[in-house]
Amino acid sequence: MLDALWAALPPSIVDVLPELWVALGETLVMMAVGLTAAVLIGGPLGIWLFLLSPGQSMQNRVLFAVVGWLVNMVRSFPFVILLVALVPFTRWLVGTSIGPMAASVPLACAAIPYFARLVEQSLREVPRGVIEAAHAMGASERQIIWRVLLVEARSGIVQSLVVLSISFLSYTAIAGVVGGGGVGDLAIRYGYQRFQNDVMLLTVAILVVMVQLIQVIGNHVARRHEEDRSGGMGICIQGATCHVAAHDMRRFLSDKR
Repeated sequence: MLDALWAALPPSIVDVLPELWVALGETLVMMAVGLTAAVLIGGPLGIWLFLLSPGQSMQNRVLFAVVGWLVNMVRSFPFVILLVALVPFTRWLVGTSIGPMAASVPLACAAIPYFARLVEQSLREVPRGVIEAAHAMGASERQIIWRVLLVEARSGIVQSLVVLSISFLSYTAIAGVVGGGGVGDLAIRYGYQRFQNDVMLLTVAILVVMVQLIQVIGNHVARRHEEDRSGGMGICIQGATCHVAAHDMRRFLSDKR
């Protein structure tokens, strides 16, 4: 059956398959670097933005305005312009301005403020009474972040990461325009420059499948976190309910003793 399917493929598709696997690997590398930077740097930045905002425990209007302005400034750049603008920095950092690793630098720079805003918005959905309850129990700032805010907002943060992943899958395709490699570069070289429409359709189909997989997996993980959160221990303070997982609450209380 596989032999029959292979024989039915157009010769142009068969010829491009070795390059397709390489391009797919380059796309995954670019996404991995960008998303890792987003989680490791953008996540804490989003938490910091939330804590600096008015009404929160570390509120600082001046610092919040400055950091927010910097985040918005980077987000205001169209990605193609950001690619070009960061060429000197990219060349200094990785030694080249072409290839998947070079494209990963502007991808990471774009991902960090993007994810920071998404994390900040997810944390704003946590009821204020939950935070006040933790303060009333004498929790430290670190305990509130790790055992209240992130526990309550983890489903929203997962969905935010899904949105970021899908957006940056399209950004990796754009990176192919300036020699970043990946599936986008393959589509441009074969589908656009050589007018091989079947190769173009194949790359589009691969991107559609990747988007669907990311969304399905993300929805499943977010649903699991939501179920864990809903099945946890509830504490009502001023009409707000803190659905903190039971084991986290037991650990929290044991630490406070």
